Amino acid sequence: MRTLTTAMRCLSALPLAAALLAGRAGSASAHPHVWITVATTVLYDKGAFSGLEHRWTFDEFYTAMAIEGLDKNNDGIYSREELAELAKVNIDGLKEFGYFTYAVVDGKDVKIEDPTDYWLEHKDGVLSLHFTVLFQQPIPVKAKGFAYVVEDPAFYIAFLPAKTDPVKLGAAAPKSCRVQIGNPKHEGDNDADRLAKAFAQLATPVSAANAVFIDCNRE
Repeated sequence: MRTLTTAMRCLSALPLAAALLAGRAGSASAHPHVWITVATTVLYDKGAFSGLEHRWTFDEFYTAMAIEGLDKNNDGIYSREELAELAKVNIDGLKEFGYFTYAVVDGKDVKIEDPTDYWLEHKDGVLSLHFTVLFQQPIPVKAKGFAYVVEDPAFYIAFLPAKTDPVKLGAAAPKSCRVQIGNPKHEGDNDADRLAKAFAQLATPVSAANAVFIDCNRE
C-alpha cells in the first residue's frame, strides 16, 4: 500500500516538505493533505476528442512550501523560468500515478501519453500546474460511454472541480455535446451503472462519483 510520503513525493521538490510528510506518514490516515482545484479543457480535433488540457491550482499551504527559495532574482515574482525545474519534478513524479487522470470509453480503459507541454504559474498567491495529456487513440465524437475522472484513489490529495468553468470542450466540438459532472443516469438507461463498473475495473480502480461524462449522442 502506498504511503503518504510516496503519494506526495511527486508534488514536492522541497526537502522541508518531504521531511514533514515523512514525519506524518506513520500516523497518516486516508484523508486529504493537499487540495488541488481542477479546470480542464477536453481537446477536440477533426471529429474526435484528442486529450485533456489540465490546470491544477494548489492550496496556499503547498504553494508556500513549494516556492520557497525559487525567486532567484528576488524581484517578488515567480517567473515560468524560475518555476521550470519544479514543474519538471512534478510532471516526472506524477507519471508513476498516471497523472491521476483516468479515462474510459465504451467500458474500456483509455491510455494517455506523457505530457510534453507543461509549466507552473504563480498568480494570486497560489501555484497552478498547466499540462496536457493526449489520448493514445483519439475518441470519436459519437463514441458511447466516454468519461474521465481526476482522482487520487488513496485520498491523500483532494481534487476539487473549479468553481468557474471546471470543464470546457474544445471550441470546435459539436454543439450537441453535453458535459455532466457526477451521476450520468438518464431515465430509461443504465449509463451510471456501466460507467461506474468501467472505472471500478481499471488497473487502479477509481470512483465514478466525481467523473466527467461527455455525451454527443443526445439531441
